[in-house]
Amino acid sequence: MSETFYVVAESDHNALVSAAYQHRGFNAAEAAAGARLCADAARHGIRTHNGIKALHLDHLFGSGSKGCVPNVEVEEKPTRFPAAKIWNANRQLGQATAYAALEEAIRLADTYGVGMVSVDNAFHYLWGGGYVMEAAKRGYVAYTNCTAALAEVVPFGGKFPTLGTNPHSWGLPTTEALGWPIVIDWATSVVSMGRVQQFIREGQSLPPNSAVDANGEPTTDPKEAKALLPFGAHKGYGLSLINELVGAFIGGSLPTIRNRWDQVGEGEKGTCCFFFQVWHPDAMSGGNFAAGRDQKQNVKAVLDDLLGHGNEGCMLPGQIEAQAAARSAEHGGLLFSKAEIDGFNELATEVGQPLWSIDKLKAI
Repeated sequence: MSETFYVVAESDHNALVSAAYQHRGFNAAEAAAGARLCADAARHGIRTHNGIKALHLDHLFGSGSKGCVPNVEVEEKPTRFPAAKIWNANRQLGQATAYAALEEAIRLADTYGVGMVSVDNAFHYLWGGGYVMEAAKRGYVAYTNCTAALAEVVPFGGKFPTLGTNPHSWGLPTTEALGWPIVIDWATSVVSMGRVQQFIREGQSLPPNSAVDANGEPTTDPKEAKALLPFGAHKGYGLSLINELVGAFIGGSLPTIRNRWDQVGEGEKGTCCFFFQVWHPDAMSGGNFAAGRDQKQNVKAVLDDLLGHGNEGCMLPGQIEAQAAARSAEHGGLLFSKAEIDGFNELATEVGQPLWSIDKLKAI
């Protein structure tokens, strides 16, 4: 089914999203980080994590609740490991903390070959793929995971949601081989709650066996979805569990009380945790590549082999995002549906910014 999209200048988008964050008390640097991630998501076709989702998440769980505090500083905690950093985010806006953590992990990787940053007392950073893509474009291998804002996924074989959607994101520097970096980025549920919200906006149905209603019965109606199911049954469940346990090692508290502040008892914590790790490719090289190839040639040879043998039509992770970014560049802006334009205009009204007139936007 075809859909009409409208082209919005990235500068107009960033001005509105930044103004919305500053209207809620965030400083200019925090607001700019928020707008940057939202623009990157929109550019790459990640409609579930655009500015509407980001500001809705902040309203529900961030500055509109207790999960995020504007205008705070990240505290670095002591550690005896030079290639590792441990941060107390003090509930800073997730995007601002995440971009800083990524840069620190890259700096450590340049020095030690590998760098990791563990972040406690965080607010959700939204699209993890955007961060690892940035690292991969700059020539690094990167990984991140984050505990989701809420526990809303039922574990395999269970009845009650005790896991987050808990995304994993990998970025690999394959631009020289492919023209774009491979980015493997997924929530560990069949769909994310962002996708549920998108389907509500767009009037679409959910895939079968992706969500349950208030009675724990499967539903395809996004308005009836109360909890989600893990993808791949026990496999998605295991991947989701990784995030919860990584968060537990960092300092995260009970999943079922995360961002449910009326249930956070004395001494407990209701914040998220996230984790970044970045490798320099040189630190991974064994130096003994077949047929006299160097590392970059070897990566290309492996990809060519994977996509050979009749597999030439297969798609690689990150390819859809690269195609969306090319389409955005072709049309000179970020692409949004009418429903999304309406959503942004609601934000503009809220913060006293100019509305986007759909009649004046290029339609494609």
